[in-house]
Amino acid sequence: MLRSRMKIQSLLGDLTLAEKASLVRGSGFWHTQGIERLGVPRVMVTDGPHGLRKANDADHVGLSDSVPATCFPTAAALASSFDVDLLYRVGEALGRECRAEQVGVLLGPGVNIKRSPLCGRNFEYFSEDPLVAGVLATAMVRGVQSQGVGTSLKHFAANNQETDRLRVSAEVDERTLREIYLPAFERVVTEARPWTVMCAYNKVNGTYASQNRWLLTEVLRDEWGFDGLVVSDWGAVQDRVPALAAGLDLEMPPDLQRSDAQIVGAVEDGTLDESQLDAAVARVLDLVAKATDAGDGSDVDHEAHHALARAAAAECVVLLRNDDHILPLAPPPGSTVAVIGEFARTPRYQGAGSSQVNPTRIETAVDNLTSALESVEFAAGFGLETTADDERLAEEAVELAGRADSVVAFLGLPASHESEGFDRDHMHLPESQTALVARLAAANPRLVVVLANGSAIRLDGWEHHAKAVVETWLTGQAAGGAIADILLGTANPSGRLAETLPLRLEDNPSYLNFPGHSGRVRYGEGVFVGYRGYDALKREVSYPFGHGLSYTTFDYSDLVVEQSGSHADGDLAITVKCTVTNTGRRKGKEVVQLYVGDPEASVPRPERELKGFAKVELEPGESVEVGFTLGGRELSFWSELTHGWALEAGRFDFSVGASSRDLRLTASLEVDAPPVAAPLNEMSTLEEWLADPVGGPLLLATIHAGEEAGAGIAEGGATGGVLADAEMLRVIGNFPLRSLCAFPGMALDHATLDSLLGRLGAQR
Repeated sequence: MLRSRMKIQSLLGDLTLAEKASLVRGSGFWHTQGIERLGVPRVMVTDGPHGLRKANDADHVGLSDSVPATCFPTAAALASSFDVDLLYRVGEALGRECRAEQVGVLLGPGVNIKRSPLCGRNFEYFSEDPLVAGVLATAMVRGVQSQGVGTSLKHFAANNQETDRLRVSAEVDERTLREIYLPAFERVVTEARPWTVMCAYNKVNGTYASQNRWLLTEVLRDEWGFDGLVVSDWGAVQDRVPALAAGLDLEMPPDLQRSDAQIVGAVEDGTLDESQLDAAVARVLDLVAKATDAGDGSDVDHEAHHALARAAAAECVVLLRNDDHILPLAPPPGSTVAVIGEFARTPRYQGAGSSQVNPTRIETAVDNLTSALESVEFAAGFGLETTADDERLAEEAVELAGRADSVVAFLGLPASHESEGFDRDHMHLPESQTALVARLAAANPRLVVVLANGSAIRLDGWEHHAKAVVETWLTGQAAGGAIADILLGTANPSGRLAETLPLRLEDNPSYLNFPGHSGRVRYGEGVFVGYRGYDALKREVSYPFGHGLSYTTFDYSDLVVEQSGSHADGDLAITVKCTVTNTGRRKGKEVVQLYVGDPEASVPRPERELKGFAKVELEPGESVEVGFTLGGRELSFWSELTHGWALEAGRFDFSVGASSRDLRLTASLEVDAPPVAAPLNEMSTLEEWLADPVGGPLLLATIHAGEEAGAGIAEGGATGGVLADAEMLRVIGNFPLRSLCAFPGMALDHATLDSLLGRLGAQR
């Protein structure tokens, strides 16, 4: 049995070339390759991320045939909790269930950004915001790995759609990658050290992620210090040798017909250095060394895990609206609550595809409400898919609503509407459901709507008929009990939207560039993803990012923003503090959100960006001080001129509040920083040269030296000749110096420019 990592190097010397080639691919669908003669065991990996999906048949996908496991809320729901501790505890439970089933690595979590509401896999992803995705995924990874079980952070990178997902090229500029699509991966890698990272199916700027050396080696390993194993998504490897050379260690599932022979042949003919193969083998053996002790067959307390799933689900529920304080329900004695909607008894609690869990048990909302209330009557109202009986079902529901004291309608997306493997065509609920809402409201205005969906849906057009709207997302096997707890006030809703709910699909920033065509999808909105884009475009939305109501109220006061250290010295720290007070009559939780804006930036930046959040629980009348500390990175943008993070001196606005559009307090601070100097070359413009603190004086001195005696320096620092003409400067200011070498009156030629570049290099 492989226990000591010190044994890895000696094992490399004992392995044949053929055995090395076999170790960098699986032995089957869910296991790594073992080498029996050297005592190297196989390690089992299995799908997640919100529950263990261990197939009963270890050689097949087994989407509908897996061992019973706790189905926790999906990432779309868990993100709405904004609760770091909760994500850690869910991770611990997932790790314990993996150990019990002798699983070494759980494949998850996924931290891809929700670029479009239409992505079929949005239920598996956390947020449209990289901070939320990164912080919560970090907590989950730490929780899982605290149990001696590995995780697989996925899908690296820019996997934001299901359409043509195995071939499409995500065309993303450098800045957008660095600010939006990579930070969540970076945070998890640097703070939680996942055992593995899973590459995406798609291409990134023309190169398959599985063969993208810039992603897998230069960024992931060289920049972020990742020392774990890179595994392919299942079927993502297109060409095994280039993938191995790029940094892809383990191919899953194995291409037994070709991969071994390709690797052996490449080493033998010298096109692949055996040291690259050895590095990948060493990482596989390192994973085996860590995972060998992961599975101990221990028992799991499934009842405790179900209770955790119920508590987690309650934290995830977002109360979108609550007119006239209709919630929590408090029906008078002798009254009837009408529960309408097939989802109340046939719950939609998880998504479809590789993350589909076989739950240990399922709670329904109608059962829990019936147990808690004096009189509950149920009507299906509609079929889960289009049926000939929809009108009859609707009539029965309307009749019941008309004689009830209040109505709770359970609506949502049928399972066939969203899944791994395809994207949605629209954001609408089925017409049979939205038409029913108006009829129910006409029969009884005391109408509450409860939603079950993994992706954002369109609310405009029907939600005004309801006094309350409750978004539950896909909240796991205990969703029914958690929803009843929220509706009855046993639990106080504290979920907040981790993604914006737009009025229309057409308002989404990615609308004109999703899902692409001809094998390419252009990320034309750049960094303006989600709320960043809605704010920049001044779009009205149904509900903004971060929104969520409570059965109590909160007040913000005493905002203080202080600075210490300096960016120049590398120790800049911005401390932001405020006081939050529960001004209502119930205990409740508030998600305090910190947004930062840079109104004086030299590049287009979002009006505000989330830079911190904290969930606090307060008794009625209780106050607490909430603090955040930011460094230079949090104030910076990615400069495509310097290919690094750039902080520009000037005013920054710091706002705290309850959503991206409910900012209660704002304070500004002047932050000092050295000028951001872009690299200068012969193609840099005249304006760029003159603005540079080193290049500008050098250029002026060079031109001055070449002018006729007595020309002098003109007003504003420019020399005589062309540079003394302000109107001409506006015209030629964006000309590269190389082009200006031929201009009369510039006193600059190609030889002089070469000399200028040499002196600049000496002073940098």
